[in-house]
Amino acid sequence: MALILYFILVTILQTTSIIAQQRNGTVPVGASLTATDDAEPWLSPSGDFAFGFKQIQGKEHFVLSIWYAKIPDQIIIWYPQTSPTVSRGSKVELINRHGLVLKDPQGIEVWSSRSISDIAYGVMNDTGNFVIVGTNSSDVWESFDYPADTMLPTQVMNIGGVINSKLSETNFSKGRFQLRMLQDGNLVLNSRDIVFDFPYVAYYESRTNDTSNSSNSGSQLIFDATGYMYILRRNGQRFNLTLRNTALSSEEYYHRATLDSDGVLTLYAHLKNSTSNESWDNIWFEPKKICSHLTLITLDSRACGFNNVCNLDTERPNCECAQGFSLLDPNDPNGDCKPDFTPTCSESDSNEEIDFIELTNVNWPQSDYKYIRSIREQDCRNSCKEDCFCAVAIYNDNQCWKKKLPLVNGRKGRGEVSKALLKVRKGDIPPYIPTMFPREKKDQKTLITVISALLGISVFVSVVLIGVFFHGFFMNYKKNAINQYTNSKVVNTNLLHFTYQELVEATNVFREELGKGAFGIVYKGVIGTNIVAVKKLDRVIDDGEKEFQAEVNAIARTHHKNLVQLLGYCDEGDQRLLVYEYMSNGTLASFLFGDVRPSWKQRSNIALGIAKGLSYLHEECSTQVIHCDIKPQNILLDDYYNAKISDFGLAKLLKMNESRTNTGIRGTKGYVAPEWFRNIPVTIKVDVYSFGVLLLEIISCRKSVKEVQSGHVEYGAILTDWAWDCYQERILDAFVENDMEAIDDYKKLTTFVKTGLWCVQENPSLRPTMRKVTQVLEGVIEVSEPPCPFPFSVFSS
Repeated sequence: MALILYFILVTILQTTSIIAQQRNGTVPVGASLTATDDAEPWLSPSGDFAFGFKQIQGKEHFVLSIWYAKIPDQIIIWYPQTSPTVSRGSKVELINRHGLVLKDPQGIEVWSSRSISDIAYGVMNDTGNFVIVGTNSSDVWESFDYPADTMLPTQVMNIGGVINSKLSETNFSKGRFQLRMLQDGNLVLNSRDIVFDFPYVAYYESRTNDTSNSSNSGSQLIFDATGYMYILRRNGQRFNLTLRNTALSSEEYYHRATLDSDGVLTLYAHLKNSTSNESWDNIWFEPKKICSHLTLITLDSRACGFNNVCNLDTERPNCECAQGFSLLDPNDPNGDCKPDFTPTCSESDSNEEIDFIELTNVNWPQSDYKYIRSIREQDCRNSCKEDCFCAVAIYNDNQCWKKKLPLVNGRKGRGEVSKALLKVRKGDIPPYIPTMFPREKKDQKTLITVISALLGISVFVSVVLIGVFFHGFFMNYKKNAINQYTNSKVVNTNLLHFTYQELVEATNVFREELGKGAFGIVYKGVIGTNIVAVKKLDRVIDDGEKEFQAEVNAIARTHHKNLVQLLGYCDEGDQRLLVYEYMSNGTLASFLFGDVRPSWKQRSNIALGIAKGLSYLHEECSTQVIHCDIKPQNILLDDYYNAKISDFGLAKLLKMNESRTNTGIRGTKGYVAPEWFRNIPVTIKVDVYSFGVLLLEIISCRKSVKEVQSGHVEYGAILTDWAWDCYQERILDAFVENDMEAIDDYKKLTTFVKTGLWCVQENPSLRPTMRKVTQVLEGVIEVSEPPCPFPFSVFSS
């Protein structure tokens, strides 16, 4: 009995100690929380902020999060982005040398802060920052370094920092929008591809990237303690985002800057200790009229999803499915809309069953696949009706634009003067019910209506200005469309078509050369406010127009974060040019073989990215793509040094008698697979061989063939030979030239070398697929011992 009483007393004392520590914000190692209805969170000393589980989407779903604890509207300001939503019964615990560990009800780890140092305690600060403190009193992890969709006062975003929006107000998965501090010091807002996580062209820029004076470029985004936001330049000067007079007293108000799920960065304020359920005051936001941000490359911010329509007459993005469409996710009004009727090309379909809904002042200006001029409206209707691909026809001023699903960048408003003809099946035409674009709260909609009535004169002036602006844009768009489809020449993509003169002007008469390749020269250009790379092809086959259009179609259908994005093209006369996104960090060759050896972590990530891109080309495209010229010069690096493959899909355009190696052989010396020299079929395994050589280059930071002097062949001059010798003799430290970071990661180093040796096997059937290579590099599967890659030499021939 005495022993039982002793344990009860110890337990009470431990519990009392934990409660006392939590009251001053500290959390001891071993403390835990479970996702239940009555779970008490860990509070900051003032009680302003809480860390724990918040219920969402019903009683069974929770988010591990930090929120404002003292106000009724307990806005969540942090959550782990990799696994935000968990089930009832999930548990988070502060564990030594692991940090915060989140497990599901079955005990499976779903997220961890991964603090590998010895931990003294955690603390929920009054700034809203949860910090893990090491035994040496240093901070080993803090939530401010891993923001979700919100920044708080005293928080800083450094170069390379990223904030992602939520998918919707109730869905905490990563959304469509990002706030990024680029390597050049430019703060941007951009939409992103949710599936492959690559960014689209920015729809807002701070323009703090001074290329002429790097000391004037931005270095940090700072949200100071007073609620004031600015960009700190490298020279110490400030670039103001918000004004001092917009910031309410930090002693009386909470402040937060949130990248909302509609793509707008907003500074909010809320009166502290308020007992009423007041809404947050919107005191600053950027950009204004997000759906009106037009550039030549991306026609808007993608604020609304596929088939959705954005209202041009509102400050904030306000999306609504047009008549004939309905929301795919009712909880995401800015998301995708599904068509009530989808045109098909089935032989059983009859044009007699087709009719149209008329939508006024609505357009999807980036979904055209055919343009017809000098046509009557009825003929436009008939053309769309008889075309099984046509979902919508836009008619205006004797011109007809035919569009196919999915429709993108939809817009509606008094600035749009087009008539949209939406194809439907007869009998399915829904009754037309005029609607306003709804706000999330009814009182906001009413307020907008009242203000609109009271300020009619001001609105009229605004509408006139907007109309003038969009009329200018429409005329420019019409001009481009006419240029695009002259002589009924159609390319079935949503790519922008440029005239040759437009690209001459964009590149300043092809002045700045970025590089040369098997297909021609790449030049730097500027279109609107966007930097692009313009590839001027000079090795296109003789009957190149038809072939060129076919290959452009194939390239446009490829979409992966490790492939360079094609933005547009030109096929005017004998001129063939392609317009790509600009890669700020140049080629892998420059990065890999420069004066400074890149870190092992960077090289490992680059190798994996290339493998994923090739796996996509080989196995995931609707039409298989063999690159035929994988080498460091054809791998480009973006702002974050992510690898992107260029020149894919162009191999068929290379003139056979103008290749850079033997006749009939495509590729570059040192990377060419042996089967090019034999009378055997060429398959995707030629890319695997080239990747193997490239992988060994990435590992060693050495070129595939070392330059020799006056015919003297140095030992180890051929990289593949040198790699095999080093692997056989177990001297991989020599292969990486004593790169301590790589040597310390010896298991991965060995795996990468073995994978490279498997890829460069002379027998193509022994080489793995790129899918398997990706799995090995990711550590999903083990790699076996490779045989000698070259049991017999074919290079003497």
